[in-house]
Formats: sequence, C-alpha cells, structure tokens
Amino acid sequence: MDGAGLDPDRAARLSLRRHKMFATGLLVGMAALTAASYALAPSYAAGALQAAAKAGFVGGIADWFAVTALFRHPLGLPIPHTAIIPAQKERLGRALGRFVGNHVFTEAEVRRTLGQLDLAGIVAKFFADPEAMAPAAAALAGVLPKLLATVEDGRARRTLARLIPRLVGGPAAGKVMARAMRTLVEGGRHQEVFGFILAKLKLILAEREDSLRRAIEERVREQGGRLVGWALGASIARRVLTQVNVELDKMQDDGSELREAFDEWMRREIARMEDDPVRAAEIGRAVRQVVAHDTVRAWVWDIWSRLRMALEADASRPNGHVVAYLASALGNLGTLLETDAGARARVQRASEGILVGFLPAAQARVSGFIADVVGNWDSATITEKLELRVGADLQYVRVNGTLVGFLVGALLYVALRAVFGPVGF
Repeated sequence: MDGAGLDPDRAARLSLRRHKMFATGLLVGMAALTAASYALAPSYAAGALQAAAKAGFVGGIADWFAVTALFRHPLGLPIPHTAIIPAQKERLGRALGRFVGNHVFTEAEVRRTLGQLDLAGIVAKFFADPEAMAPAAAALAGVLPKLLATVEDGRARRTLARLIPRLVGGPAAGKVMARAMRTLVEGGRHQEVFGFILAKLKLILAEREDSLRRAIEERVREQGGRLVGWALGASIARRVLTQVNVELDKMQDDGSELREAFDEWMRREIARMEDDPVRAAEIGRAVRQVVAHDTVRAWVWDIWSRLRMALEADASRPNGHVVAYLASALGNLGTLLETDAGARARVQRASEGILVGFLPAAQARVSGFIADVVGNWDSATITEKLELRVGADLQYVRVNGTLVGFLVGALLYVALRAVFGPVGF
C-alpha cells in the first residue's frame, strides 16, 4: 500500500511544503539581494535596487508574520494576538456552524438539491424491482405488530374512543351516508335489502305463529268479551295472520306498490340528506350517538382484537397474505410513479415539504454538531487541518507581499529621487 493510502493528507502536506519553500526562498533571495546591493558602487540603479530589495524583504517578513500568527506563535514567542485560530477555536466552531446552518442548508439549496436527486424516480425504480420488494414488504410486515400495539395503549384507545365518534358523526356524516345509500339505490341493492327484511319477517311470523295467535285471541276477548272471544277469537286471529302473510307475499314481487313506495322514500331521504344541512346534521348526531354507545364500542374493540390477532399471525409468515399484499401495493406504487407524471410531481413536492419542514431543526443540529466537533479538537489538530486546507494559498500572500514590496520600494525610490534628489532609503 502506498503512502497516500496510509496518510490521506500526504498530497496536501507535500503541496504545503513546496509552497512554503518557494515563499521562504523568495524572502531569502530578497535578503541576499539587499546585502549584495551594498557591495555595488553608489549609483542611481544601485540605489533603486537597494530600496526595492529592502522593501521586498520587509514586505515578505510582515506577511510571513501575519500568516504564521494565524496558526501559531511566530518563532515560538508568545506575542499578543498571535496563534489566533487555536486560541479562538470555540468561537470559530460556532461561527462555522452558524454559517453552514444558515447559508448552506437553506430552503432554496435543499429544494434545488432534491430536485436534482429526483426522489420520485428513485422510489419508483426501487419499488419496481421485485427482488427489492420482498425484503421491504417483510420489513414492513415486521413493524406491523408494533404499530398495531400502539392502538392498544390505554391513552391511544381513549383518544380513539373520543375521536372516532367525532370523525364518523361530524357534519359530513349525513352526506357520506347519502352517497353510500345512493350507490345502493342506483345499483338496486336497496330492494335486495328490502327483500331480505321481508324474508326475515315472514320467518319470524312462522316461528311465532302460535304465540301471535294467542295474543290476537286475547286482544279480541278483552275488546269484545269472553263470548265473542270464544266464538270469533280463533277465526279472527287466523284471518289476521293469513292476511299479513298474503301482504308480505305481495311485497316480494319487484313491481309491488310497497316496493315502489320504498324506492321513492329512499330517494327522497337521500335528496334531503344531500341538500338539507339540518337533516344531514341530524343523521350525523344519530351516527355519533350510536358509535359512542358502550355496547357498540365493545363490539368494535372485539372485532379489532380479532382482526389484530389475525393480522399479527399472518404478518409473521414470509409467504403470508400481509407480506404479499404489501409487496403488491409497493409494486403498484412503483408502477404508478413510473407512468404517472402527476403522481411523481406530488411525491416530489411532498418529499420536499417534509424535509423543508424539518429544516429549522436540522440547521440547529448541524450548527451545534460543527461547533462541538471544532470546539473539541485539540489545538494541534485544528491548526494542522486548517493549515493543510488553506496554507498553500496563504503562502501566495507571502509571495505577493514580497514582490509587491519590491516593486513599491523601487517606485517609491524613483519618485523620491525625482522630487528631492539623492536620498537615503
């Protein structure tokens, strides 16, 4: 394994060393040029060279001091306001964290990045892969028992007990029921319900014929006396029951008047529930009272307990109906996202909205994380990391200071010589 594999900063270290050597070499060159200029015979050119070399050397020294003071004490001397970064690492960490949180993780940047990612496309490709769906569906099925258990929590049960009657018995309950009833009526299902009720009624009459006959005879005896009851009670009871059965048989026909009246009543009630807010509110209150009744609650929770046990048992089987259903549902979702541009756009907007909603908390966490990391670095670590990243560029500050000082020194000597004549510089 090469050195780069052992030290990931090896290339940065080499680059920094080369730049330092170049800047230091230029500074040493200015010092040598300054010393050499004194060996020249006094002349205009020698004076200009001497002034330029001095200025370049001073500029290089000043910029070396400034660059070095950022990371450490120059020459190891504890000069005030030097080794700035190690001394201010906590404040630097907080400032860096705030900058990243407030200016990098912005809503515009998050939306732009998510738009480039095409989250809907990624989800669609994942869900469209049958090999990926099996473990995903099994994982979701494994979470199902815990999710169902939350409903069994006492607080959740009490909350649902208060919430469900309000949801199903709200102002829109009448309209919802009206839509359901209209679907039954348009499909003729209401007549099937009516026929079922008639059949049950005939069965009840047949099963209780003897008790009904005795009740009618007793009623005749009470109204007409014992003699009338003894003479006509049985005959009247038999005729009443026979006539009732005859009328029920007539109602079995699809074209019977009573069925038509029932159909008309159903349509009239549906129209009232759809158009009359008062009637819709009455239906909502009635539904709410029924759902809130203790007996109905007990029945609903009993059904829920049975359903939950069945779901949990099936979810534990890899080849169960729950896993198969979840895999099919996820696959259908993948197909929908691949073929429906509108669905992809909605998923993309929803994803962006969710992440943007978490953005303020994420910004605070990122800022705090960066501040903690930088603040916990030791002085040598933070100095080394920052110097390796920006030190090479800072060496150009030294180079530029040396060269600019050289040029400014020469120009200043020329300008002063032109104005005041021979001058010492």
